[in-house]
Amino acid sequence: MLLLSGDIGGTKTILRLVNVASDKESFNTIKEAKFVSAKFTDLVPMVELFLRGNKLEQPQTACFGIAGPVVNNTSNLTNLNWQLTASRLEQELSIDKVYLINDFAANSYSVLDLEESELATLQTGKTIKNAPIAVIGAGTGLGESFLITQDGKYHVFPSEGGHTDFAPRNELEIQLLKYLQKKLNKTHISVERVVSGQGIVGIYQFLRDTNFAAENQEIANQIKSWETNSEQNIDPAAIIAQGAKEKQDTLCEKTMIIFIEAYGAETGNLALKMLPYGGIYIAGGIAAKNLSLIKKGSFLKAYNDKGRMSNLLTEIPIHVVLNPEVGLLGSILYALKTNI
Repeated sequence: MLLLSGDIGGTKTILRLVNVASDKESFNTIKEAKFVSAKFTDLVPMVELFLRGNKLEQPQTACFGIAGPVVNNTSNLTNLNWQLTASRLEQELSIDKVYLINDFAANSYSVLDLEESELATLQTGKTIKNAPIAVIGAGTGLGESFLITQDGKYHVFPSEGGHTDFAPRNELEIQLLKYLQKKLNKTHISVERVVSGQGIVGIYQFLRDTNFAAENQEIANQIKSWETNSEQNIDPAAIIAQGAKEKQDTLCEKTMIIFIEAYGAETGNLALKMLPYGGIYIAGGIAAKNLSLIKKGSFLKAYNDKGRMSNLLTEIPIHVVLNPEVGLLGSILYALKTNI
């Protein structure tokens, strides 16, 4: 049978049509394509373009990992103005069964199936069999989920942990919090506003607007061009991260230091809440793309800086997921495990 899977993000969407074997234990890919999410008003026209544009057969089942909370097979995407319901998608796309799951739940379904070559270990720790597993990942937003064993099998639980309060740890981060509160006209600043692609841009703007250091003119022009027209094909977070890696700009370097430390601190917060001695998996596109910066040490230092509880965190294994399509794989595995 044919299964359509999707990783639906605020920035990009990946669709993949697969042929599921009769034993429902394996599959092979027929076609995969990537789309800019914001160029579409809804998922339906995107799927229609994918299927009809590639002259593909109609799938019987679909499973989509959604960047936002999913309740009763319904989701309002956090960083995209789409409202999706499984029943509507089934009707408009003529698909027998559609599943909607949280994108980080999708990530979680796949982490246990990853090969060693698809992981980069930041902290070896000591893995405890059947202990909880945590998954965290910064991309367009910040996702968090966890796995707990029941009856000898891991079960996935999504969360909206990325929308908990950003907790500044020093004077500069306190100033960043106040800057974001004023800029966004909000008292509640979620950790996602700092630990995400949008967070990287926000940190850079804070440092620039408070005259932390002079800008690199080339980078400044690109950022200002995006600020003037965000519909342009410009990824400001990627530009800033690249500037930090190439040491082109003091603002970019400091931006990524703040971002990575905040990322490490939030990963430590999640670790304290879950005590995931089965491992922490860092997914999302940003960590894998900036692995060299994360490995420099400030991530783990911030992660382990938990006062009297620091000793608990040093024994937890931490892995960066290198497979960029882990969410897509998870949506396929979820569908297979749901006995399609």
